[in-house]
Amino acid sequence: MKLPWRPLRTLLPALALALSATALTAPGAAAAPSPEPRAAAASGTTVSSGWNDYSCKPSAAHPRPVVLVHGTLGNSWDNWLVLAPYLKNRGYCVFSLDYGKLPGVPVFYGLGPIAKSAEELSAYVDKVRDATGADKVDIVGHSQGGAMPRYYLNFLGGKDKVNSLTGIAPNNHGTTLSGLVTLMDKIPGARKALGGMTPGLTDQAIGSDYLKRMNSVPDTVPGVRYTVIATKYDEVVTPYTSGYLTGPDVRNILLQDLCSVDLSEHIAIGTVDRIVAHEVANALDPEHATPTTCASVIG
Repeated sequence: MKLPWRPLRTLLPALALALSATALTAPGAAAAPSPEPRAAAASGTTVSSGWNDYSCKPSAAHPRPVVLVHGTLGNSWDNWLVLAPYLKNRGYCVFSLDYGKLPGVPVFYGLGPIAKSAEELSAYVDKVRDATGADKVDIVGHSQGGAMPRYYLNFLGGKDKVNSLTGIAPNNHGTTLSGLVTLMDKIPGARKALGGMTPGLTDQAIGSDYLKRMNSVPDTVPGVRYTVIATKYDEVVTPYTSGYLTGPDVRNILLQDLCSVDLSEHIAIGTVDRIVAHEVANALDPEHATPTTCASVIG
């Protein structure tokens, strides 16, 4: 009997996200560890999540904090339940933000105008730099979160504050609106919760005014190192090669070239794939990179 692998690998990550959201918002549910900033230095309380610890000071081995930027319909915790602890355990100061919130819409973020979201990222990077004392940060983003920072770099002065940008399945050059609807329908409750206008979705559609402005300048800015990690099973960013960048100091990677049997699609590649996590660590510290293979899932 042939098993329906593709539907299963599409459904399971979305189901996991939905269950996480349900557990965190259900009446009477126990409070989950929150990655939100705490006044740790002032009050002596601990940051139970391990990331968004504003008392963290970068080490000599990892001198720049890492800012994680979630994707469309994600948020600062559900997108990073695997990658944030993975990087934190390797000695990085790790931070994540919520951006692009629509009034009255909880949990599902990244829906506001992307240019406005880039302004939120700009303010957040300054906050992290002030707290850690670091001159620059490294940015890692999934989906919209891997592409939106380019607006910050190109138009908001971010190039002087960012060392590298790693995009996981980023929507750099646009996708069809049907691909964005696919993303919305993969996450239980998202379509009902949204209802109204969602510029964070329409800005990513091919031909949008936002993308016309982004495509009016080169893909990259001098002095920033870029990595793109794509999957050939991406059903949201289509074709998946539209996420690739052109320019100096760019590395475009196809996940299946690292592990041919990895079936991760758009959600899984940015939320649960530890092979991707290993390659992100390589992108953050290329001088100490180690080969990424199928065995990296246990690393």
